[in-house]
Amino acid sequence: MYLQHFGLKEYPFSITPDTSFYYATRSLQEALNTLLVAIDSGEGFVKITGEVGTGKTLLCRRLLRALEPVCKVAYIPNPYLDPHALLMTLATDFGVAFKPDYTHHDMLDALNRKLLTYAEQGQRVIVCLDEVQAMPLETLEALRLLGNLETEKRKLLQVVIFGQPELEERLNHSSIRQLRQRISFEYRLKGLQWSELGFYLNHRMHVAGYQGGMVFTAASMRLLYRYANGIPRLLNILSHKSLLSAYGRGQHAVTVVDAKAAILDTQASVKAQHRSLRHGFRWWLGVHAAMAAIGR
Repeated sequence: MYLQHFGLKEYPFSITPDTSFYYATRSLQEALNTLLVAIDSGEGFVKITGEVGTGKTLLCRRLLRALEPVCKVAYIPNPYLDPHALLMTLATDFGVAFKPDYTHHDMLDALNRKLLTYAEQGQRVIVCLDEVQAMPLETLEALRLLGNLETEKRKLLQVVIFGQPELEERLNHSSIRQLRQRISFEYRLKGLQWSELGFYLNHRMHVAGYQGGMVFTAASMRLLYRYANGIPRLLNILSHKSLLSAYGRGQHAVTVVDAKAAILDTQASVKAQHRSLRHGFRWWLGVHAAMAAIGR
């Protein structure tokens, strides 16, 4: 769409958690520091929470990149696992040989032996689990039991859990209160600060190949920040649509006009007096589609 118009090699505001676009906001850096200190200290459980769109998965992938050269790491993005499926997933990720008829005890024993081998080799073993607020309680309890695997000196397995704020309520359940007590480090992710927004937008534009000055005007940034409330995922969505609107108008700067068009096309509740702006943005989408069709 607008790649050539802005001199871009790829879309700068994709909502896919791509670590090449990682920008160390204050909150993300504090969270990463917390994780690295906890892991270096040998702590068994670490917890990161944050609202939807604050960058938990991106942070998780950034952590994996930092750990993989020196640690054995397993990443489990799917929380909908029963206890046995969790063990099977970990066994597969850590190269544990097992048979289909292995019982839960057999799997745990085989995994324990493998982890002991890694410990003898001086290797740390880390498990990162995403969207843990949706994990069944019995699986969370199985996770706690895995945290019991240890030598006289250290834990055989360190666990980092990422989840939405609902995870806090989940961990308060009486059946897994022991897991909550095992969490020694935790951090709550926050959105971007206003002072970080310009750097964030500029960073993503330049990573995507842009070589010019600031595309977004100060007024447009204030509007985008207000409606996205500093949430990176919402900022990405609104920024992408703002660039599309500017392209449709043949402009190389994103102004309030473009920001408003993006907001009205994204917000769930749109006031009746703004429907003309919504129509205008969809008109530009139609124009672009027609241009693309003619160009084929």
